[in-house]
Amino acid sequence: MGQPYPPFRPARGRVFGGIRRWLTAAAGALALTGGLMAVGPQATAAGLTQVTGFGSNPGNLTMHTYVPDGLATGAPLVVALHGCTQSASDYHAHSGWPKFADQYRFALVFPQTTSANNANSCFNWFDAADSTRGQGEALSIKQMVDTAVARYGSDTRRVYITGLSAGAGMTANMLAAYPDVFAGGSVDSGLPASCATALSAAYTCMYSPPDKTPAQWGDLVRSAAPTGTTSWPRVAVWQGTSDTTVAPANATELRDQWTNVWGIGQTPSRTESLSGGTTLTEYDDAGGRPAVSVYSISGMAHGLAVDPGSGPEQCGTTGTYYLDTICSSYHTARFWGLDGEGGGGDGGEDPGALPAPTGLTVGGTTDATVSLSWNAVAGAASYTVYRGGTKVGTTTSTAYTDTGLATGTTYGYTVAAVDAAGATGAVSAQVTAVTTGFTPTCHTASNYAHTTAGRAYQSGGYTYANGSQQAMGLWNTFTTHTLKQTAPGYYVLADSGCSA
Repeated sequence: MGQPYPPFRPARGRVFGGIRRWLTAAAGALALTGGLMAVGPQATAAGLTQVTGFGSNPGNLTMHTYVPDGLATGAPLVVALHGCTQSASDYHAHSGWPKFADQYRFALVFPQTTSANNANSCFNWFDAADSTRGQGEALSIKQMVDTAVARYGSDTRRVYITGLSAGAGMTANMLAAYPDVFAGGSVDSGLPASCATALSAAYTCMYSPPDKTPAQWGDLVRSAAPTGTTSWPRVAVWQGTSDTTVAPANATELRDQWTNVWGIGQTPSRTESLSGGTTLTEYDDAGGRPAVSVYSISGMAHGLAVDPGSGPEQCGTTGTYYLDTICSSYHTARFWGLDGEGGGGDGGEDPGALPAPTGLTVGGTTDATVSLSWNAVAGAASYTVYRGGTKVGTTTSTAYTDTGLATGTTYGYTVAAVDAAGATGAVSAQVTAVTTGFTPTCHTASNYAHTTAGRAYQSGGYTYANGSQQAMGLWNTFTTHTLKQTAPGYYVLADSGCSA
């Protein structure tokens, strides 16, 4: 993972010199012990293409893709996040993912950050301003997904995300913030979602993660996700038992977090021994499919598990923090069902032949309903409507009204045609609807408490209100303000009086 440096973006506030000097010293100390994820000369990444103009890109990332020749529409999409000091090219060259993209036929997106964002080129997994839905790097990654879906015709039901170290920390946060986007994820040598939302907690999470209850960890996911989320991604957790950069206890906390989200408890459904000294422990959902899988690799230090070779279960190349044990990409792809065998992931089966409906439109909203319509698909016997990736209804017409919704809440919808044999076709592009009505609320607390509660964020030691971006002063427990929430995720200063 290396050091979780704060971002050095002038627009986000300056960082005190003392903090910067302290972090630089810490980085040097970790480098001596092998904690810094330094890599040698970058390997050539044939077939890796940079994509520009993929959105507003508030996180200042770059987008790179690997798409097998002749890839058909309706194929899955995998997003892969590199570790600190690494790059998209490096991760493409070492991780083994391109082999299975060619073999199982799916597209790959490799987001990349730089030292302009973070002195050590880490994804800012510890910064709420970069790891929260609709903000910073998290939004940039979501925009990459949207662009890839539009360019390559990827199946929106089969979008997955994986990452190493700092990329794994961001992966967990993306799964929590966008469960309506990702069907599954893989956290490789990483941390629980929302373990840290500010720099001060990052090192604690890495070296000695908080021992929260499963419900407390699960609540962090539920609070990060859109209101009303009922469908969750399937999560693989990879961890070496000799990791001194990200403590192995993080794997246990990750297991607790995601099994609680799924409501399945922490009693294993089965345990299996794999190659490379790996123990696989699986936790099934109510339907008997693995919802959470934990891969513990005996004696492995900090890094991504690879297994160079030409065998069907081998992949990748060794390098700094690419460790020769077992091919994690192969087992993760199978867990998600990308091998066509179903696996643990959602949507392992190929979709039916019917094309995705076009023209999906929000016709109107009320405090509790959303009305949708779309163009007819030739050969369709009915249509299935999805809210946040979860099936919410079927209809034989080209219109549907979703009911029982929360006021002032954002929902994402897609629709798919179903043929006479019951086969569901490709899923449409997503549309977003916001129900009407919102009851303002007032919150008086310290700047620190506002930040940890998600009402504000800190940058460079200063606090800013989410939404309005109003400056609130130093990020500490001594400065107190009243914030009024005037819309979902939008807060304004109300120290002179709050009418809500």
